[in-house]
Amino acid sequence: MRQIKLARNILLGIEDLLLHKLRSFLTTLGIVFGVGSVVAMLSVGEGASKEAMDQIRKLGSNNIIVNSIKSVEEESTSTTHSHLAIYGLTYEDCARVAETFKAIRQTAPVKLIRKEGRLGERAMELRVVGTSPVWFDLVQRPIVAGRVLIASDDNERAPAAVLTEHGARKLLAAENTIGQSLKIGGDRFEIVGIVKSESGLAGNIQIPDQEVDVYIPINVARSYFGDIMARMTSGSFEREMVELHQMIVQVDSTEDVEPTAKGIEDMLKRFHKKQDYLVSVPLALLRQAEATKRTFNIVLGSIAGISLLVGGIGIMNIMLASVTERTREIGIRRAIGAKRRQIISQFLIETVVLSIIGGLIGIGLGVLVPFLITYFSDMPTVITAASIVLPLVISFGVGIIFGLYPAIRAAKVDPIVALRHE
Repeated sequence: MRQIKLARNILLGIEDLLLHKLRSFLTTLGIVFGVGSVVAMLSVGEGASKEAMDQIRKLGSNNIIVNSIKSVEEESTSTTHSHLAIYGLTYEDCARVAETFKAIRQTAPVKLIRKEGRLGERAMELRVVGTSPVWFDLVQRPIVAGRVLIASDDNERAPAAVLTEHGARKLLAAENTIGQSLKIGGDRFEIVGIVKSESGLAGNIQIPDQEVDVYIPINVARSYFGDIMARMTSGSFEREMVELHQMIVQVDSTEDVEPTAKGIEDMLKRFHKKQDYLVSVPLALLRQAEATKRTFNIVLGSIAGISLLVGGIGIMNIMLASVTERTREIGIRRAIGAKRRQIISQFLIETVVLSIIGGLIGIGLGVLVPFLITYFSDMPTVITAASIVLPLVISFGVGIIFGLYPAIRAAKVDPIVALRHE
């Protein structure tokens, strides 16, 4: 019986709203744009934060990345032509770290050299990454063809090379990939595999790989290219000696990441007179990104909530005007036995219907806007269940809150006064 009465009241409310179609439509616009902006803003914010966190996760939440950097003293003396800049991590640092901390599962030393890669008539500058096979366990990248480096390559100092997909396409073009002889500098290497790669920054950490990398065994890199590099930059001749440019450390669990990173930093301070290293923790960046995401969503939600507040005020204004217009109708209903709660429910149903219809249209608009943003700008957007349900619940609440006062005011109208109203 109650369900029948509720359905009848909803139909009656819809009929009353349809008597003033334009006014009802304009009233819902505030809710439409409010809900639409909530959905769109949350999806854009979610997409941006998801992309940032995905980049950080690619570094490995159990990993610690230690990079060699030039100290302030080296930067100030690097302009001298005869100066040999000696800085950064050493092979001893890598061995010492691996042996000292029990929480460490494995480490991957990394040596970086810029060399020209040539295959037949094609040539391009490559970043040569001398590393151990462990690198491919710590920084996992899909294998496109062939294989990655293996332990025998490093132990036997085999001239094996693994190219990134971008570099392979530039150098190999339509030729067969695996088994080709690639000339790096003055030495020849056999291409044994191709992997996908990432590039750019994750937070403030440089992702370990780039689009034009070639991976070779670290013992081969040390034997063929040595530790001293010379290059011409802006008319000046620079020489530097760096044994390892990077070290990636993997620990057993996320709980051990930050204590181990602090221990590594303390150890390096004892053996390095200059601050020529930088310890980065992707896990800390991930937590920071998640906190930023929450703050970002709160800010965006608050801004969009103001639009819903304006829409709610519009609904209240229109319903107050409707109460004035329908005073005689209210008086007739009260005179024939309608109770105050029935008058309240009638006006509440109308405001809720207005706000829910506006909310549903707003959700449609809010879903369309992120789709257009992604389509035209390639900016990632993510529409979550929360970004749909939350605005709908809010619009329902707005209908009740801002419709309650006009409904109570309508119920308090004196039937005798209302019947005299023209």
